[in-house]
Amino acid sequence: MKLTHVVLAAAAALAVVQVTGCAVARDQQTVGSYVDDATVTTRVKAAFAKDPTVAATSINVETLKGTVQLSGFAKSEAERSGAERLARNVDGVKSVRNDIVVR
Repeated sequence: MKLTHVVLAAAAALAVVQVTGCAVARDQQTVGSYVDDATVTTRVKAAFAKDPTVAATSINVETLKGTVQLSGFAKSEAERSGAERLARNVDGVKSVRNDIVVR
């Protein structure tokens, strides 16, 4: 009797996975897309770290479906626009939303 319950539970779990597919909670983004976005975010942050005009620790980077959102603070308009330029030049970036505030 217990084996029947285990088999039924496993079948139900398999059915749920097949119906929903491999998706994460971020707007039903696939795992592959999530990994791609994480890679883009890492590449943008690495570009910031290499550039002497952009303070990589003051700018946050988030990526969703290839759209990079920049936020945080810059010391000048040149730093703000430089961060956007660097992000746009990273492979995999479809668009950039620049919400960096100059202070």
